[in-house]
Amino acid sequence: MRKVVVAVTATALLLLTGCTEDRRKEPAPARPPDLSSPPRAVAVNAGPFRAGPFEPPEKGAYVGAWIKPDELTHVGRISAVGGLEQSLGRRLDFINTYRRFDQMMGTPSDKEFLSQGANLMISWATGDNRSILAGDHDKMIRKQARSIRRIKQPVMLRMRWEMDRPNLRATMWSGADYVAAWKYVRNIFRQERTTNVSWVWCPTAEGFVRGDAPEFYPGDDQVDWTCVDVYAGAQFQPIGTLMGPFLDWAAQRPKPIVIGEFGVAKVWGSAGRAAWLADAERTFKANPQIKAVAYFESNPERNKPNQHFQLSGDKPAFDAFHTMVKDPYFNP
Repeated sequence: MRKVVVAVTATALLLLTGCTEDRRKEPAPARPPDLSSPPRAVAVNAGPFRAGPFEPPEKGAYVGAWIKPDELTHVGRISAVGGLEQSLGRRLDFINTYRRFDQMMGTPSDKEFLSQGANLMISWATGDNRSILAGDHDKMIRKQARSIRRIKQPVMLRMRWEMDRPNLRATMWSGADYVAAWKYVRNIFRQERTTNVSWVWCPTAEGFVRGDAPEFYPGDDQVDWTCVDVYAGAQFQPIGTLMGPFLDWAAQRPKPIVIGEFGVAKVWGSAGRAAWLADAERTFKANPQIKAVAYFESNPERNKPNQHFQLSGDKPAFDAFHTMVKDPYFNP
C-alpha cells in the first residue's frame, strides 16, 4: 500500500525548517565522502517494530520530500509536488508537511494528496510546553485531534520536531517539560479517539553530538517511530558521521527510523553534493532500521548558501538523488 506524507507554512518557514544555530557557521573546505570505505552501519535492530498505524515496509525504505512551492497556496503545493514527481519519474511515498500549532490539519492540499493515495507526515510546531501543561491550549489541541481523526488514514505526526535546538529552549524549557507536554497531548488525542496517528520523535543530529537530545525522549511506550534531521550544511561530512551518535542510540530501541529531513547545501558544489548523496544512499541501505527518508527540497528565504538544499537546477546533484529514488530498495 502506498504511503505519502505532506508539508506547509511560509511566514514561519525559518522556525519550521531544520536549520539550527550550528548550520549558520561559515563552511570549512569540502572533502568528498570516501566511497571506498564501508559506510557506518549501526541501526540494525530487526524488531519486531511497534510503529503504530503507519507501518514500515518489510524491506527497503519509503522515499519522500518537503518541496517548497513557489506560492504557499493549494495550487502551489500541488504543483510543487507534481513537478518533482514528474522530474523523478515516480510518485513519492510520502511528502512532509509543516503546521504551526494553531494551523489546522486537513487543508485542501492535504485532501488532494490523500485522494491520490497519500498519507501525511505532519510536522507540528507546538508551542510553549508549560502553557500546554497549564491547559491553555486544550480546546485547540482537541480540535486538531478531531481533524486528524477525520482523515481516516494513517498519519505520521512529528510533534515539535527539533525540540532539542538551543534556540527553542525558551519554549521547550527542559527535556522533562517536553516529555510531560508530549504525554499531555497524546492523552487528549486518546480522549478524542484519534487512533490513526503514529507518533514520531524527531530531534537533530547535532543534539546527539552534543549529548542533550536523549533528555527529550518521551519513552518507548510513547513513541512509534524514532527520527532525526541531518544536514551537510555548515560541515561537509558523510551522513553516517553526522548522524552516527543518533544511530548508535536508535539501534537500542525496537522502533523504525525515519530520516525526517536530510539535505546537502549548494555551497559544497555540484560534484561534492552528488558524492554526498551517493554516500547517503549506501548508508541508508546499510542501516536496515531506516524505513523512510525525506529530502528537504528547499532554499529557505533569507538563509545563506550553506542553508540552501534544493537539488532542482543542479544536474549532477539531482541525478544522484534520482539514482537513489529509482533503486528498487527505495520502491518497496
